[in-house]
Amino acid sequence: MWPYWLIFLIPSAAALAGGWYSPRSRLARRIYHPNYAWLLLIATLTLFMGYRHQVGADWGSYIGNLESRYWLSLYDVLSGGDPGYYLLNWLVIQNGGTIYAVNLVCGLIGAIGLAVFSRTQPRPWLAVAVAIPYLVIVVMMGYTRQGAALGLSMLGLAALLRARQRQFIFWALAAATFHKSAVVLLPLAVLGRSRNRWIMTLGIGGVAAVAYWVFVQDHFDQLYANYIEAEYQSAGALVRLAMNAVPAAILLIWWRRFTLLHHEQVIWRWVALAAVTLLAMYPIVPSSTALDRLGLFLIPLQLVVFSHLPDAIGRAGKSNRDWVAVILVYYAVVQFVWLNFATHAPAWLPYQFYPLVAS
Repeated sequence: MWPYWLIFLIPSAAALAGGWYSPRSRLARRIYHPNYAWLLLIATLTLFMGYRHQVGADWGSYIGNLESRYWLSLYDVLSGGDPGYYLLNWLVIQNGGTIYAVNLVCGLIGAIGLAVFSRTQPRPWLAVAVAIPYLVIVVMMGYTRQGAALGLSMLGLAALLRARQRQFIFWALAAATFHKSAVVLLPLAVLGRSRNRWIMTLGIGGVAAVAYWVFVQDHFDQLYANYIEAEYQSAGALVRLAMNAVPAAILLIWWRRFTLLHHEQVIWRWVALAAVTLLAMYPIVPSSTALDRLGLFLIPLQLVVFSHLPDAIGRAGKSNRDWVAVILVYYAVVQFVWLNFATHAPAWLPYQFYPLVAS
């Protein structure tokens, strides 16, 4: 279990030692030109996620998916669901690769997305520490497709925060090739910038229609049958939805205290409303799995709110290490509870690193 704690404590120590960036200075940072510390973080997370061995509840399923691509043509791969992820599998298996190659690529995508997105926040290392217990350990290491899709989505969100809508749409559509549910982020391209309600409505409708036609139309019946008619349930879905709803409520209630630029406020308030809505729908929707999958793409809200919170409730521009420590303790408790009491936690324990596993 200690590797999970080490990977959490390193960014936590950096968060306690780090400073605070004003809105203008953090958005002016060269987020795509990380220094050695950030490159080391990306490399460490990539290897940690990519070379995991028999970690995750769906480990066997992912190996089966990889091996089944061997017999398919390129056309069959690209015309199926989640073509980005399965194209990666096809390329790996056709060249004699293994599941570790797939996981390394997906881990690299997730690590880069997390690093770039975190560097848009006022306390970047705190954002990384917040991401470790659930976003990294559970999602990126347990749900490989969704993890890669989240990495691409965070690249898109980082672009959107810099008013680069076309880049955001590109990354969001790329994320949808790894997991279709990433299309839920596309309306932010319009919601975050336009103040005209008619333009906003038309834009959302247009983006939604294109995304539906490209990614969902051919698979709608299957998705409806799997998630709604079958009433699939995800263990812990309520807790995960609540983990998004808590920071959402904090932002919606005290948004004036957050040092967000206007377009950032608009974007994250919409995301916060979506997080609260998903939690409110939990008793109504027959499939908690459907809500759970959508909620995964709202996890970046946790990074945003908690990396701003020390300065929202403390003294802006100061170290506010007491509040940073409180947030780190909260996420340490989250990690402790999950590793010790979650239903599927045994699938993560012990952590095994492939190059060191005895043959």
